[in-house]
Amino acid sequence: MAPQREWFEKDYYKVLGVPEAATEKEITRAYRKLAKQYHPDANPGSEERFKEISAAYDVLGDPARRKEYDEVRRLGPLGGFGGADAGAGFGGGSFRVDDLSDLLGGIFGRGQRGSTRVAPRRGEDVEAELHLSFDEAVEGVTTTVNVTSEAACSTCSGSGAAPGSTPTVCSVCGGRGVRDENQGFFSFSQPCQACGGRGVRIEQPCPTCRGTGVERRARQVKVRVPAGVEDGQRIRLKARGTPGRNGGPPGDLYVTVRVARHPMFGRKGRDLTLTLPVTFAEAALGADVNVPTLDGSVRLRIPAGTRSGRTFRVRGRGVRAKGAGGDLLVTVEVAVPQRLSDEQRKAIEALADASPESPRAHLGV
Repeated sequence: MAPQREWFEKDYYKVLGVPEAATEKEITRAYRKLAKQYHPDANPGSEERFKEISAAYDVLGDPARRKEYDEVRRLGPLGGFGGADAGAGFGGGSFRVDDLSDLLGGIFGRGQRGSTRVAPRRGEDVEAELHLSFDEAVEGVTTTVNVTSEAACSTCSGSGAAPGSTPTVCSVCGGRGVRDENQGFFSFSQPCQACGGRGVRIEQPCPTCRGTGVERRARQVKVRVPAGVEDGQRIRLKARGTPGRNGGPPGDLYVTVRVARHPMFGRKGRDLTLTLPVTFAEAALGADVNVPTLDGSVRLRIPAGTRSGRTFRVRGRGVRAKGAGGDLLVTVEVAVPQRLSDEQRKAIEALADASPESPRAHLGV
């Protein structure tokens, strides 16, 4: 793949904010962060910055192109090759033009006419949100998410040509998508201006997408949400982002799940939580009480002398996710009556008279 002239001028590592020794994952992570920040839909007026970020990732995100880019940057802008002492940069010894051609032929594309083409470009990733009820998140659900983004044109199916017509091979570049520009010892391959680097020309553009093959429209994407999904969790749908260019793969769709609160239950990972009010008599004397779950009720034994705030574990009544399921954590809360009848007041006063020892005695007060 012949390098672009910008390779000598642009520091793509600096554009993405990563060191030259960055791994592929670090480069991808940096690109996604910047692409989300400067996407024109989220940040109007940032089109040029977004294009610069995309151009940097087109090179650094492809291991082969990154290797060529690093080699070109290492050699520099060929300072010293343009004059009579073209061999001085190689120790001052004799150096033939043929040797230079052999050395740089793979980098600059000289003598490779017919094998060079504009590189495929991966589509952009798309972000969306999906709002679920508490029960849907616990049980899992198959639903749809609404996305508005670039998609293959519904009229021409992405070909860019009007219905009833087909694209034709570009006569200027012969279908290669690039043209070679001779520069002395070597040649640069530039995208063909006649076809925009696609290798084909559209004589009758599609009236919907105007020949681009893509249109911005609303679409529904089917999402299978696994049981036990948590609030804020992201689900990746491969190849459901925007279409690629020049035969490149489409981007991915990332769905962030938002889970509504439940009126009774809380959640800690795969465990459900519940606050259970009990009377003073039940806590002091012990009792068997009914406890609600997501699928019916169960009986729970409250031992005599149970303190308010004690938590009991009901196994197997939590989130039934793949693998080990969770439990239901029941926290007892002794209910204090707000209003007392005369009979209740007399009973409590009698209990107080029968309990002369203060529960605060150990505090020294």
